[in-house]
Amino acid sequence: GRRKFLASLDGATAWPLAARAQQRAMPLVGLLHSTSNDAAFSGRLRTFHQGLKETGFVEGENVEIAYRFAENQMDRLPLLAAELVRRKVAVIVAGSTPAALAAKKATATIPIAFLVGEDPVWLGLVASLARPGGNVTGINWLAGELVAKRLELLRELVPGATRVALLVEPNNARVTEVTVREVEAAALSMGLQIRVLAANTSREIDAAFATFVRDRPDALFVSSSALFNSRRVQLVHGATHHRIPATY
Repeated sequence: GRRKFLASLDGATAWPLAARAQQRAMPLVGLLHSTSNDAAFSGRLRTFHQGLKETGFVEGENVEIAYRFAENQMDRLPLLAAELVRRKVAVIVAGSTPAALAAKKATATIPIAFLVGEDPVWLGLVASLARPGGNVTGINWLAGELVAKRLELLRELVPGATRVALLVEPNNARVTEVTVREVEAAALSMGLQIRVLAANTSREIDAAFATFVRDRPDALFVSSSALFNSRRVQLVHGATHHRIPATY
């Protein structure tokens, strides 16, 4: 009788212990980004890890992170987002507008935290700023809203400017759309001529700068873009080499 009682007691206590062990399994965070995990991204990654640490999470100790980088190939983002969903991540951190849009299409249940430069309501990510609704929330760093102001500042810096080159990333279609629209509207009121230049790769950025030799604009306006942010050193060096005032 005593042996049977102890056996039943062992069985009863095993379940709570198993449940507690299951609860202690490390949560998996999915990080989705449209660019590369290179030196240009390392600062942001350090800050991301620091933010996790401040909330009590340390990679490898009590949280795991699944990194998915599209290497500037936007058509890979839906596949990478679907892969994170299949791995049943606890949350998806989307570090760019294309990544946020891909994550939203991939899941309506896994929480998504985004960082975008445009109005998330206009992008279709959230229902409203006050009440995002659904499974998506995050931060808008207002790059889209500041397009006209940036052009004004460029005009103040170069008051004699009449021709401005606008560099955009067509692969980042939603951002390109709003940037071209806002820049052209602001330029019309200032009497500026805008020439749109497109670049989806590092090589195409160089090609855009090469056009400045024969068709010298008075200033350069660089659109908000995860690609351009990752190639910021190349952009600054290009503007310096061609001695052209620029806003980034």
